[in-house]
Amino acid sequence: MSVYILPVLFIGLFLYGFIKKINTYDTFVKGAKGAIELVVSIFPFIACIMIAVALLRVSGVTEFLAKLLSPLFQLIGIPPELCELVLLRPFTGSGSYALLNDVFVKFGPDSYISRCASVILGCSETIFYVATVYFSQTKVKKLLYAIPCALAASIFGAIVGCLLCRVM
Repeated sequence: MSVYILPVLFIGLFLYGFIKKINTYDTFVKGAKGAIELVVSIFPFIACIMIAVALLRVSGVTEFLAKLLSPLFQLIGIPPELCELVLLRPFTGSGSYALLNDVFVKFGPDSYISRCASVILGCSETIFYVATVYFSQTKVKKLLYAIPCALAASIFGAIVGCLLCRVM
């Protein structure tokens, strides 16, 4: 079924444009032009986040924080082996998936730790990346509540996810 969705949607949009007498090619080109302008305008924000994440990982800060916070994470039900993943996930998606791969290689894909890591990635988001991209375009400057609420939801999701992995 999913193989047909995109072609049907594509043909449906062209038929809609034809019925409404819209020049679909010109509209498509305008949209593509707007997308390029959007990429150019948000690129500095994305580059800043990527550089900051790379610096955190290379400097060893995330590993140090993971070792420092592992007793607290274990107390709230998150395996200490996943501390760095929980800390890094709000910043980067690709770095999180690299850590997930490391967990799979080290513990095996069917282990409790690997299941918890998969659930943590599934129930959380790259908060700072998303905030950077969306808030840079909406001109929102007051992030006092948005970021802490998103981080709290991410931690709560990790706790509940690990708990569910333990009982299932």
